Amino acid sequence: MKVVEVTSSLTELTGIEKGCVLTIGNFDGVHIGHQEILAAAKKTASEKRTQLVVMTFEPHPLSVLHPQQKPDLLTSLTLKKYLLAEAGTDCLVLIKSAPELLNLSPSEFAERFISKGIRPSVVVEGESFNFGSGRRGNARTLRRIGAGNGFSVSIIESREVQLSTGQTVRVSSTVIRNILKDGQVADAALTLGRPYRLIGKIISGRGKGKQLGFPTANLGPTDQLVPAEGVYAGFVQIADSEQSLYADAQKLPAAMSIGTALTLGTDYPRLVEAHILTGQVADLHGKYLAMDFIHRIRSQQKFDTEKQLAEQIAKDCKTAKKILAKKHD
Repeated sequence: MKVVEVTSSLTELTGIEKGCVLTIGNFDGVHIGHQEILAAAKKTASEKRTQLVVMTFEPHPLSVLHPQQKPDLLTSLTLKKYLLAEAGTDCLVLIKSAPELLNLSPSEFAERFISKGIRPSVVVEGESFNFGSGRRGNARTLRRIGAGNGFSVSIIESREVQLSTGQTVRVSSTVIRNILKDGQVADAALTLGRPYRLIGKIISGRGKGKQLGFPTANLGPTDQLVPAEGVYAGFVQIADSEQSLYADAQKLPAAMSIGTALTLGTDYPRLVEAHILTGQVADLHGKYLAMDFIHRIRSQQKFDTEKQLAEQIAKDCKTAKKILAKKHD
C-alpha cells in the first residue's frame, strides 16, 4: 500500500490514478461498518480495474479543532494503516490535520481534494458520512457535488449488531468507545470484527507481580482508549517494533489487569499489565506489547492481605486459561 502525506498542497497528491475509487473517513477502529464500506469500494475498484484510494486524517480532527473533546483512539496510526492495507487499499492519502484544511466548507473541500485532487470516478461512503467545516456536508451533499464534477457517489447502509445485553446498536467508533468504557470487550469484538487491541511499549514496573509469583509485562502510556478497570483474559504479542507485531509475532495467552493495585497501597498509578500464562518471556525491556482483550473476568477489588490477592490472581489465571482454551477449540 502506497502512503501519500498531504499537508496543504495538491502537488503532494502524486501517483494516484484518475478515475480511481475513493472513500474518506477517520476510520478509527476500522470496525465492521468501515469494513463493509471498504469491501464495497474494493469490489467497485476491481470491476473498474483501478485503484482503491482511502483518505484519512492524522491526528483526529477533533484533537486539532476542539482539543478538549479529543477522543481516545481505538487504533494507533500504525494499526490503522495495517488494517486498511489488509482491506485491499492501494493508496492511503493521509491528510495532516490543520485548522486551515479542516475549516474548508464542504464545497471547498470537495473541489480541492476530490474533484481537482484525487479525481475519482466513484466515491463510496457510509450513510452517516459528514465532511467539511462543522461537519456540514453529508452523503447527499457529496452526491450533489459529484453530479456536477464527474464522479458518482455510492452510499453504504450502517451495520447493526445485537450486544450481549440484547440491545441492538448501530456500529460506530463512538459506540465502541462506550462499550469499552463499560469493560464489555466481547461486545467490542463483535463490533470490530476482531478483539480490541491495545499497543504500546513495555515499561518497568515495581516488580510486585513477580514478588507475588505472577510477573507481568507493563504497558507504557498510550493514546488509545484503555478499557474499564478489571481483570481480563486475552492474548498478547511481543516484538522489537510495533510494525513487527503484525508479522509473525507469536500470540501468547495471558491474564490481563487494568487498575490501581488497590490492595498494595494508595500510591500506585493505574497499571495496564499482562501475566503470560505459558511463562514469562525473557528480556522484555524496550519491546512492544500488543494486548488483545477477549473476555472480562471480574472487576477490580481490594483484598485484606497480599496472600488473598495472590490466591485470587491464581484463580483468575485458571479462569483465563479455560476461556482462552475454548478460543482454540
